[in-house]
Formats: sequence, C-alpha cells, structure tokens
Amino acid sequence: MAFKDKFRQIFYINDTPHRIALSFAIGVFMGIAPLVGLHIVGALAAAWLLRLNKLVAFAGVCVLNPWTIVPMYSFSLWLGVKLMGMTSVIPQIDWGNESLLHIMKKLSHLLIPFVIGTSILSIISTPISYFIIKKIAIKYKKENAS
Repeated sequence: MAFKDKFRQIFYINDTPHRIALSFAIGVFMGIAPLVGLHIVGALAAAWLLRLNKLVAFAGVCVLNPWTIVPMYSFSLWLGVKLMGMTSVIPQIDWGNESLLHIMKKLSHLLIPFVIGTSILSIISTPISYFIIKKIAIKYKKENAS
C-alpha cells in the first residue's frame, strides 16, 4: 500500500473533522518541536491526555521523517541564528583530529538557536496543518456520507 493510501486512512477514522485535524496538528507540533528523540512519545502522550486519536497524532509526527528532517532542521537552525543576530555560526573544526565530545562542545552555541527555530516552526506549522487536514477531512466525510 502506497504512502498516499495510508495517509488517506486517517480521514476514514470514525471521528469529527475537528478532532482528526487537532490530532494531526498535535502530531505536527510534537514532530517539529525541539524534543529530538521524543517526538513520537510526546505526540502519543499529548493525544492520550487530550483524548485524541493516537494514530492520527502519529501520522502528524511523520511529517518529520528521513526525507524532511535535514531541510526542516537546517531551516529551523538558520531561522534561530537569524533571529538571534548571530554572524559566526560554524567554528573552525579539525574534523580528523577532534573527538566527538570536543566537536559537540564547539557546536553547543547552536543549541539555543535550534530550539528557537524549531519552536517557531512548530508553532507556525501547527495551525496551518490543522486547517489543511480539517478541510480535507470535511471533504472526505461529505463524499462518504453520500
């Protein structure tokens, strides 16, 4: 089954378009948020707490996937760096002679811009995804009611 077909399945869930869209939007928020490694757990926990559909929230998390993670995180970091007014971003690193810990120390100044950028991007993406998914869900519900 193709991704497109699997994605369509969220619209056939027995729930209102509002709740489907809200579940998806929560997933998008958690998927883009700077909680690296906790996206799925966070989305499922939020869906559980708000009594929303966990499967649809998981689908929202999947917006950030191996194909989109590098451009999304790169843009988020760029956004955070620009908002903080930073000019020097990448330090000189001797990649062949540095330990991983030392490289991480040299790049630690990028953590705050990353958090700012991903937070802003997730806050902007959440309502956009909500309205897009709600519109599609309403369309699917009307088509299937006939």
